[in-house]
Parts: sequence; C-alpha cells; structure tokens
Amino acid sequence: PGIGKTTLAQLIYRDDEIVKHFEPRVWVCVSDESDVEKLTKIILNAVSPDEIRDGDDFNQVQLKLSKILVGKRFLLVLDDVWNINNYEQWSHLQTPFKSGARGSKIVVTTRHTNVASLMRADNYHHLLKPLSNDDCWNVFVKHAFENKNINEHPNLRLLDTRIIEKCSGL
Repeated sequence: PGIGKTTLAQLIYRDDEIVKHFEPRVWVCVSDESDVEKLTKIILNAVSPDEIRDGDDFNQVQLKLSKILVGKRFLLVLDDVWNINNYEQWSHLQTPFKSGARGSKIVVTTRHTNVASLMRADNYHHLLKPLSNDDCWNVFVKHAFENKNINEHPNLRLLDTRIIEKCSGL
C-alpha cells in the first residue's frame, strides 16, 4: 500500500493517447467489494447509467454489459482489488468483456500478489517497488530545483540522507 499504484494507473487512464484509443473508459474503485454481481452492476452503471434496472438479475446485467461493449475497444480499471477469492469469481466477472473489440484492456491494481495470480496475469503484471536512494535523490533534485545547479546549495547536501529517509523510496 502507498507505493503509487493508483497514481500510476490514473496517469495512464487520463493520458491523451489512451483517451483517444479507448471508448468507453471505466474506472471502478473496488476496495473490499467482493460481490461479483454488485461489481458488475457498478461497471454497467458507469458504462451506461440508463441501462441498469433495480430488478435486473446477474445474467441480465452481464448480457446488457456485453451488448454495450460489442465491438468497442474499452479500458476498464479495477482499482485496489482486495477480495476476488477464486478464479471462478474472476471468470464470472470478465464474461461480458469478452465481447469487446480486440485491444480492449482490463487494468487491475492490487496490494495482494495472490490477486494477480488468481487473475492468471502472471505474464502481465508489474510489481511496483520503492525507488533506490540515488533515484529518490535525483527525483527530489529534479523537482525541487527544476534541473538547476544544486551545487549552489551546499547545505542541502548535508540533509540528503534525511530527505531520502523521509521520502522512503516513494
């Protein structure tokens, strides 16, 4: 937690090229929502709010979502997934997305490595790690001094260890 998974996903989601490339784009903050039926309704509501009805059962919601996505290149971000407990749940959740156009993507952020394994994303996952101390310092200098000469501030070099510790690689 706290390494920047959501921030990185947001940067991708909001990128101009991504916006042009995918339609629809849907962002869902999942957190501890593990009910696949509720999650599917949330996604349908985000894609097409007029389609959702109170009495719709899970199959109806999936069919509606599937029909809306037919032939469309979509991007779905499931942010902060905690509790998809088995492959069957994930399989049910992804069923309507199979109707999307080639090149559609589902991006999942999670703090749990077992979620990535469960989703069979072993070849497509990226584990974010803290920056090294050197990289942390370089990022700090770049943003604090806008690439100006840091040598004009010799006292700052005395504080570099404390600054790096405060940043904790983030």
